[in-house]
Amino acid sequence: EVQLVESGGGLVQAGGSLTLSCAASGFSFEEGAIGWFRQAPGLEREGLSSFSFSDGSTYYSGRVESRFTISSDNANKTVYLQMNSLEPEDTAVYYCAAGPLQDADYALSFYEYDYWGQGTQVTVSS
Repeated sequence: EVQLVESGGGLVQAGGSLTLSCAASGFSFEEGAIGWFRQAPGLEREGLSSFSFSDGSTYYSGRVESRFTISSDNANKTVYLQMNSLEPEDTAVYYCAAGPLQDADYALSFYEYDYWGQGTQVTVSS
């Protein structure tokens, strides 16, 4: 059974930083991918970044690529999302998800991911 557990969310002032963690179990870190998504109230779920385990490729949304960094600790089966220069518009519930990533063109598409964590709230105050 695949389980994903996010942590690291919280309240931060604009301009600050947070690092989110996604601890995975039951999922191979030799293939597939883990991605980060977020959803703000009234908005659609948005793909932010993804880490491909087959070749170490990383993918970013244009909205966050200059501020967010994804990384993986394969030994500890944890994927991180380092978020810098946070803005109030980054306020959302952040989710990590795991899937096979059969087509890298869809690395940030939520329907490519089969397993989801429960989410962690990130609130950025102005």
